[in-house]
Amino acid sequence: MRRALTGILLVLLSLSVHAAPTFTLVDTAGSRHRLADYQGKWVIVNYWATWCPPCLEEVPDLVNLYDQRKDKDVMVFGVVFEFKNVGEVEKFVDDMLMSYPIVLGNERVVAEIGPAEILPTTYIFNPRGELVKTRRGLITRQYIEDLIAGRVR
Repeated sequence: MRRALTGILLVLLSLSVHAAPTFTLVDTAGSRHRLADYQGKWVIVNYWATWCPPCLEEVPDLVNLYDQRKDKDVMVFGVVFEFKNVGEVEKFVDDMLMSYPIVLGNERVVAEIGPAEILPTTYIFNPRGELVKTRRGLITRQYIEDLIAGRVR
């Protein structure tokens, strides 16, 4: 009887404990970023492409959010997909004044974070490292701030 109860307890515990998602991104400067490195911050992972009009539209909001909150409670990563070469990406990033780390998207990134079926797509992780929102299409600073404040579900 004791063994059966212990077995049931272990099964229940395994169902209630979720492993937090994890990923490692390497940006174009060669720096490694693990999700765990940003515990206590909201982590925004934005998939984009240089040819994508809504991606271009959301960049200023993401830059502004990052610049204003990077030392407090937010980290932003831009993951670029469907690019010709690294030079094209670097020129685009420079022209758009993108101050947050940029990652070259690939199958490993997709496997660790999620699909890039629609661009832009944004994955939002809470300060505990839990994925709380996947937003396909245009995202704004206001939407992210409302989500952080609990005004969006």
